[in-house]
Amino acid sequence: MAQGYADAYQPDRSLKGKLRRRLVRLAHRRPLQAGPKMPMVSFAFDDAPLTAAQAGAAILEARGVRGCYFVSAALAGQQAPMGVCARPDDYRALAAAGHELACHTYSHLDCGRADGAAAVQDVERNAEAFRAWGLQPPTTFAYPYGDVGFGPKAALGDRFALLRALHPGVINRGTDLNQCPAVGIEGETGENVARRWLAEAKAQGAWVILFTHDVRPDPSPWGCTPDALGRLTDEALAHGFEVVTVADGARRLGL
Repeated sequence: MAQGYADAYQPDRSLKGKLRRRLVRLAHRRPLQAGPKMPMVSFAFDDAPLTAAQAGAAILEARGVRGCYFVSAALAGQQAPMGVCARPDDYRALAAAGHELACHTYSHLDCGRADGAAAVQDVERNAEAFRAWGLQPPTTFAYPYGDVGFGPKAALGDRFALLRALHPGVINRGTDLNQCPAVGIEGETGENVARRWLAEAKAQGAWVILFTHDVRPDPSPWGCTPDALGRLTDEALAHGFEVVTVADGARRLGL
């Protein structure tokens, strides 16, 4: 298990931590120059639990679309709070089926507490694991726990087409590509929250990234049910969204 991940995560609730989270949103920005030409949605699975790699992938594939799996290589095959994580063979199968495998650091590093050098080292170690598994290097990134400090944001900003956080919102002209918003499909209200942000993305002609973790009938507090994922995918397609991986969405924006 990646060090620190087995323990329950506690954000820095100090005044310093709160100020850092507020101010980092204003620093090291890379604004998107032009928004999408049509509404887009991405379905992402943080930490790539085995249920997401199996049930989640099957739900998307049955509808002719693909998802994005943010992988921390040190978690492969390990027990995590949302269930056992996928293994290298599962990652290879996902890639062969057309899903995106993206970077979530190697050790599920808390980028809100790490410095820039540590973040770069952990990201490079994750890329090495991808190569060892026969996978292409990742081109998009998600901050573990959604948190980031000034050092990691500055150091990682030019390494990926897009870096994703956890604050809710849509991606459109002016969005900070070094700290993009995303909306969680998690908990009892997750499906309805995701549905509201889909409506907002359609109204703006924007891109929304919906993320979850496990996909099972009895999900963890960070996951969703297969039915919820299926309904949201069906609704997005019915409302004219282009369902893209995060890397594909970035390419459509010229990133």
